[in-house]
Amino acid sequence: MADNDNFDFSQGDYVVYPAHGVGQIEGVETHTIGGMDVSLYAISFEKDRMRLKIPVMKAQDAGLRKLSSSDRMDDAIKTLKGKSRVRRTMWSRRAQEYETKINSGDPVAIAEVLRDLKRSNDDTEQSYSERQIYQSALERLAREVAAVEKITEVKATEQLEDILGLTAAPKKTGEKKAA
Repeated sequence: MADNDNFDFSQGDYVVYPAHGVGQIEGVETHTIGGMDVSLYAISFEKDRMRLKIPVMKAQDAGLRKLSSSDRMDDAIKTLKGKSRVRRTMWSRRAQEYETKINSGDPVAIAEVLRDLKRSNDDTEQSYSERQIYQSALERLAREVAAVEKITEVKATEQLEDILGLTAAPKKTGEKKAA
């Protein structure tokens, strides 16, 4: 356990598991598996109605980490504001790369997916798979933003969409009719 000092989570801590996003530590449980006592982190993912148990000794290998620092989140926001970098490769290959970035759990990589899928489709309609990947990335990043900033996921989603320039609310006000 000595080489796992940076992963000393306790009950109530929010953590990020790369494949599932933000979860909360419910506690540390000890189970006997194969005649050995094994300590496991019990993690609850409320949004997905899922519980996950990860051996404490394997937490680092599994990619379990603390929430991102505000500096790392600022890097993700800068990435969202940047220019998209869509390569002209086959969609299936790009989709695979996007899924890999989302499942990495890295907020900057997830922000790249959001930026590229939003900006590349300003004038054209997105396909179903593009919308699914975009929505997955948006939810994953919004959950971490919400946990870091201690706001609701809905509010975090609104902030991210504001940054991406997707909010249509100001355009739909009745200002034209009043003028």
